Amino acid sequence: MTLAPSKLALVPFVSVDNMMRLVHHHGLDAMLRMLADAIEEDFLRWEAFDKTPRVASHSEVGVIELMPTSDGELYGFKYVNGHPKNTAEGLQTVTAFGLLADVHSGYPVLLSEMTLLTALRTAAMSALAAKHLAPEGATTMAMIGNGAQSEFQCRAFQAICGVDTVRLYDTDPAATRKCAANLEGSGLTVISCTTPEDAVTGAQIITTCTADKQNATVLTDNMVGAGVHINAIGGDCPGKTELHSDILHRSDIFVEFPPQTRVEGEIQALAEDHPVIELHEVFAGKTPGRRDARQITLFDSVGFAIEDFSALRCIHKAIKGTDYYIDLDMLADPDDPRDLYGMLARAKS
Repeated sequence: MTLAPSKLALVPFVSVDNMMRLVHHHGLDAMLRMLADAIEEDFLRWEAFDKTPRVASHSEVGVIELMPTSDGELYGFKYVNGHPKNTAEGLQTVTAFGLLADVHSGYPVLLSEMTLLTALRTAAMSALAAKHLAPEGATTMAMIGNGAQSEFQCRAFQAICGVDTVRLYDTDPAATRKCAANLEGSGLTVISCTTPEDAVTGAQIITTCTADKQNATVLTDNMVGAGVHINAIGGDCPGKTELHSDILHRSDIFVEFPPQTRVEGEIQALAEDHPVIELHEVFAGKTPGRRDARQITLFDSVGFAIEDFSALRCIHKAIKGTDYYIDLDMLADPDDPRDLYGMLARAKS
């Protein structure tokens, strides 16, 4: 569908404040479900999209990335960084913004903050994958890594998968206390744990979400029993992983876009031809997800541009008829499209 620019070429902008207002207007659970639905809808038309791994600029302290895609009607991209050292400096590890444009004119139709929106869509994607892969009736999740993403993950699994108990662990006890406090009143039973082994006890779902840019072993092989679903979202760039390689060899591995995941995900530690299953095929019913009760399923999540496209598309629809945005005068609009200089010259008077 074409989204034509306004007559005055004003571009709707969703600020952090308006994004928060929009989420509270719909309710967090409803917003997470809306985002999951939008992602699934777009994954079901996978072939319509341009698909390319994100463009990354790495430094010693972090990474800055662009994540572009198009379905032929709309074009979207996200700018996002990942700087683990920022936390110690009182800054966000991840910040982001995104843009949606009309392919037919090239005009932007939405500019949005995506720091909050990325947290929401990442959680929605995790829970959407688990809806297809986690053991039936799963109610308990271990949340290992209690940073900025952890509460969103817990709430998404509650809203979309029916999880009612979360077992929290972080190497920093203050992070666990923060997460537990934020989840008070959510309806979740929250259990704070002192070791990762304690956290995974009795959990049918294990989510790992750590920030350090290193090949870490957050989960060891003996911590993962038969029938578990692993949602590994912390390993998302070269040289950054969370799982012992033995876990990968015991698991059926599900990914978003293999050319990107093989470079950035847990499977960067495996041979290039190690078999993986693309999630869009599971969503479409072309490939089975969970086949039996003892199967270990692993969602090797790195985040993919189509998910951000879906999130932007969802927000663009959600703000219509509301005041949860402002119009930005960011496009030149001369009376004569060929007379950009004249527009500038006349502005002087």
